[in-house]
Amino acid sequence: MIAAVQQELGVEVDGKAGPQTWGAIYERLVKKEIDGQKPCDALALVDSRSEKVIATLLPEVRPIARMLVQKASAAGIAIKIISGLRTYEEQNALYAQGRSAPGNIVTNARGGYSNHNFGIAFDVGVFEGNRYLPDSPKYKAVGALGVDLGLEWGGSWKTIVDQPHFQLRPTWAAGITEKQMLAELRSRHDSGQPVFA
Repeated sequence: MIAAVQQELGVEVDGKAGPQTWGAIYERLVKKEIDGQKPCDALALVDSRSEKVIATLLPEVRPIARMLVQKASAAGIAIKIISGLRTYEEQNALYAQGRSAPGNIVTNARGGYSNHNFGIAFDVGVFEGNRYLPDSPKYKAVGALGVDLGLEWGGSWKTIVDQPHFQLRPTWAAGITEKQMLAELRSRHDSGQPVFA
């Protein structure tokens, strides 16, 4: 039923009633912008730090990132979006840490091999007041909320568990491996083809 509604509304058909779908329903029924923005973009503006990072993500991912911040808040968990799009160069600099550059190893992905390089992935931080909590059982609760929104959660990965990480897999990548998806994302990036087309 949700897929049929999405098709009728002209939004991505994934069978999950997320912010894009609800925003399109609101726009169709109420026909009104919210503070000069389309409903799916304005449903839930969040804190300014998160909004700066959200602005780096693809438009398809932005409302879901906002919705995750709001759902976490409604559950009594304060989170912020702390990392979003990275260029290949920024990714390579992170990859060098703990290898050829000072610091601890923070990633196993070189440029072009991280979903962050394509605007479909973001990392969250759990906060208590102004204090960032790098480790907290609250990440598991946020993970469940993200999965409920249709996001993939790094905390459920088998090889490298990354609890702060979330990503929105394009519909065309539903039946393929992460490695295959990344290869296609690199190809689309190099040819200028949209990620979610």
